Amino acid sequence: MSERADIVIVGGGVVGCSAAWHLRQDGFTGRILVIERDPSYQRASSYLAMGGIRQQFCTPVTVQMVQFSVALWKKFDQTLGTPMKRPHAWFRQRGYLFLANGATSTALTKRYHEEKHAGAVVRMVAVDELRRMLPDVMLDDILFGVLGEEDGYANPREVLAGFRAGAELAGAEFMVDEVTAIEHAQGAVTGVRVAAGTRITAPIVVNAAGPWAGRVAALTGLKVPVEPLRQILFRCTLPHHWPYRFPMLIDPGGVHWRHDDASEPGGPDKIILAFTNWREEIGENFAADEARWQKDFYPAMVNRVPQLRDVTDVHGWSGLYEMTPDHNPVLGPHPDLSGFIFANGFSGHGLMMSPATGKIVSELVRLGRSEMFDVGIFAPDRFARGALVHDAATI
Repeated sequence: MSERADIVIVGGGVVGCSAAWHLRQDGFTGRILVIERDPSYQRASSYLAMGGIRQQFCTPVTVQMVQFSVALWKKFDQTLGTPMKRPHAWFRQRGYLFLANGATSTALTKRYHEEKHAGAVVRMVAVDELRRMLPDVMLDDILFGVLGEEDGYANPREVLAGFRAGAELAGAEFMVDEVTAIEHAQGAVTGVRVAAGTRITAPIVVNAAGPWAGRVAALTGLKVPVEPLRQILFRCTLPHHWPYRFPMLIDPGGVHWRHDDASEPGGPDKIILAFTNWREEIGENFAADEARWQKDFYPAMVNRVPQLRDVTDVHGWSGLYEMTPDHNPVLGPHPDLSGFIFANGFSGHGLMMSPATGKIVSELVRLGRSEMFDVGIFAPDRFARGALVHDAATI
């Protein structure tokens, strides 16, 4: 069996759906086929994410991408979905607040100046102001904070559902299958084959396969280092309704959390926590590792906020980061294969930048270049060239 599309998007997560939606918003009329092997999204990174959205980066184009994205996050619930069912992504601009102690103050000060130079809206916060903002947080060892007041977080599952519904409403088609081959001839993509045996001819293929993007790239013979890395998160119920809302609060040791507001009035008050283990073994591991709660998460949280010692209903889960060697995305066409566009490798920052990423893919497909953002530094062949991107603002 065979069929034809004008563009095939491999991966129907938040990036793939954003790309499909933006293509339609920008006037693309060809057939858009999104291939997603698991429509339940039980293992999709965007389904399992923490939902943070911040512009505190040191690379100007990254800052610009998040700032563009924030404009959509502000109106996401009114813009996406369908007239019958709007998403409840609920973007809350409560800020991202990094705390600095003696061990981290020099690095965070340097990073603050780099972020300002890159165009991020960010400010340093003195301890006295921090005490007013966070009266229950232990700040005796803290020297200052770095706050992005325009930053915040959204509901990841609602973001994914909204982008998908919006893309489908606009006419993008979704196929439940797995891409098993990417066909090409004379240095150009010609189509894909799926596990069911169907061949789809297409002049453009977008690799939006998230943690599996490296595997998809290998189907063409290209080696692009995007690999899955487990990220463990926990949700817990607070001992009482907190009198104020936490920003995304990042402790100097690395544990960070945000409020997880009740969806209905009177519901329990919760927080979600993350703590990246950079020594985690690469691979597709979805085990929650509940032991890390007592070993890593709980002690750091209670040390910073003693009143959180009586949290209850602790639940852990894990998702996958799509890691690159420099923790920056892979964006743009590959110079060795015409029509093969990369949109992956975000290393934990894919959801926050997904609106801008969708716009970039739309421009690459329609115009042959990214006009709004200069994404040349994120080229998929940069690893082979040794042109890695350094950005200190990863957590």
